[in-house]
Amino acid sequence: MRNSPLSLGRAVVCVPARNEAEVMPRLVRSLDRQIGSGDGALLRVVILANNCTDETVSLIREMERNGETRHLDLRVIEAVVPREVAHVGTARRMALDAGADWLDADGVQDAVLLSTDADAVAAPGWARANLAALEHAELVGGRLVIETEESENRDPEIHALHRRIEQYWVAVRALEEAIDPPAHDPAPRHGDHVAASLALRAALYREVGGLPAIPCGEDNALVAKVRLAGGRVRHCPRVSISVSDRGTGRVTGGMATEMARRARVVAGEEDYLLPPASHWLAVIERQRAFRLAWSAKGGPEAGLRALGISAEDIAAIDPGSCVNAIAFAERVGERVGEIAPEPAHVPLDEAIAGLDALLARLIDRPRARVA
Repeated sequence: MRNSPLSLGRAVVCVPARNEAEVMPRLVRSLDRQIGSGDGALLRVVILANNCTDETVSLIREMERNGETRHLDLRVIEAVVPREVAHVGTARRMALDAGADWLDADGVQDAVLLSTDADAVAAPGWARANLAALEHAELVGGRLVIETEESENRDPEIHALHRRIEQYWVAVRALEEAIDPPAHDPAPRHGDHVAASLALRAALYREVGGLPAIPCGEDNALVAKVRLAGGRVRHCPRVSISVSDRGTGRVTGGMATEMARRARVVAGEEDYLLPPASHWLAVIERQRAFRLAWSAKGGPEAGLRALGISAEDIAAIDPGSCVNAIAFAERVGERVGEIAPEPAHVPLDEAIAGLDALLARLIDRPRARVA
C-alpha cells in the first residue's frame, strides 16, 4: 500500500502505558486531531498497556464507544510483562515492534514509526511535521515543550528555571554551529531526541535491530544505533510535543527525575549544575576532528593515524565498512570513549556566562582557526 509522503496512513504512533488513566485521554484526543494530507487515511495508534492495574484500558474503550477516536485506527494491546524486565525499555520495544508488524501486515510502503509517551500532548500538525522532516533525514527528534501539570508547580520560579536551562542548551548548539555545523541538521535546530517524540522509518528500525530493551536511556541508545548505521538525525524546529512536568514517573533518570530535580533547585535544596563551556568546546572540536579524518588526504585511516589513534583501534573501527562520515564519527567515538576526565560541573548561571563569553570570542575568530 503506497501513501503520499504526508499521508497519516504511512505511520503508526507507538505508546507504552502503565497505569496512565489520568493522562492517557489527553494524548488520545490530541492524536485524533492530527492533520494529514487530506486523503482521509486514518492514523494508526498502538497502545501497549503493560501491567496496568488502573482504568487505563477501560477509559480508552469508553473513548472509542463515545466516538472520540473516529479519526484513528486504534489498537490496545494488554500485556503482562515479567517483573525482572517490567520497565519502559521493554514496553516501548514491544509497542514499536507491534507497530512495525502492523504496517508490514498492511503492506504499507515507506512506513514510519512514531514514538511518544502517555503523558504527552501532540499539536495537530505533529505527525505531519515528522513525516515532512523525514524526507531529508533517517530519524527525527521532536522538541519538548514543558507544561506545568500540578497546581503547586505553577510558580514563576520554575518557569524561569526552565527558560534558563533552555538558554544553556541554545548556547551549546550555537557553539556547535560556530565550530562544526551539521549540514544535515541546519539551524535553527533544537537538541531533543527522546522517546516522547521520535520518528523513523520502520525498515530502518528493523535494520538496526530495534529499540534496545534497557531500563533507562532506550531512546538515546536507538538514536546511537541509527547514527552507527550512517543515519542523519534531524532536530526540526517544526516538530514539537508538549510533555508534563510531573515529578513522579516510571523511570529513574527519565523526564520525571529531571522535573523533580528542578523542583528541588527552586526550593533552594540544591544548585543546578551543568558541564562548563570548556567541556562542550572539547566535545565539539573532537567531533569535528573525527569528521575531518573521514575525508583526510590518504583516506580515513591516515586521518585517524594523524589524530594519534592506535593501529589496534583503527582496525576495530574498520573505516572501510563505514557508509559515511556520520557512521565513521560515531564508531570512532564509541571506540575511543568519552572525553576524560570530565570537568567539574558548575552552577547554571556560571555555565551560561562561560558559553556566552566563549561564543563572543569565537565570533571574532576566522572559522579556519577554530579547530
